[in-house]
Amino acid sequence: MGAFKIARLVTYGFLAGTAGLKLLSSTDFKNAYTQVTAACMRMGDTVAEKATLLKENCDDILANAKDINEKRAEEEEARKIADAKEILAAAGETVEA
Repeated sequence: MGAFKIARLVTYGFLAGTAGLKLLSSTDFKNAYTQVTAACMRMGDTVAEKATLLKENCDDILANAKDINEKRAEEEEARKIADAKEILAAAGETVEA
């Protein structure tokens, strides 16, 4: 590439950058940035609310699952005790309790 072409590209880049800075620092663009930032903040709040709701639902599901497993374990224990009483009764021994 020739030196003239490189100098021309640098100049175009400088002019585009200067025009871009002028455009981006205008009042209209600042207002647009402000609106976009506000929308992102609202979106973040909504996402945080949904995440909290999801966590609460998961906690409820976990608590219900633990209750179900405890109930099943109690029923299984009661069944084992009943089976043991039947075996003892069949063997002719007295069952207390």
